[in-house]
Amino acid sequence: MAILDYRRARLAKTLSKTMAALCLATTLAAPPAFAAQATPATTVVIDNFSFSPAQLSVAAGSTVTWENHDDMPHTIVNDATPREFKSAPLDSGENFSQTFSKPGTYKYFCSIHPHMTGTIVVK
Repeated sequence: MAILDYRRARLAKTLSKTMAALCLATTLAAPPAFAAQATPATTVVIDNFSFSPAQLSVAAGSTVTWENHDDMPHTIVNDATPREFKSAPLDSGENFSQTFSKPGTYKYFCSIHPHMTGTIVVK
């Protein structure tokens, strides 16, 4: 009987260590709870002659990147006077980035296809 009790105690100790290691590994591998509230997407996709999302809200200091997935060239031009940003024509697969340091609403359009419009709201 003593051998059986010894084996049970040893098995319980081994299981306890294994469970502790699994819990630690799961905790380290899992993203922190606040990751779900990370900064919103800062990429605008250009496809099918439209900007998606058409309106994007970001925090001041964020950099927004436009990626052209369309088969046609497009530009990103700020609709303000004076212009705060303007890209060169972007071919398919190219991108343009702009950092927004001041809060405000920034409307933009494609100068090649003016019906394409979008808005960046900086808070």
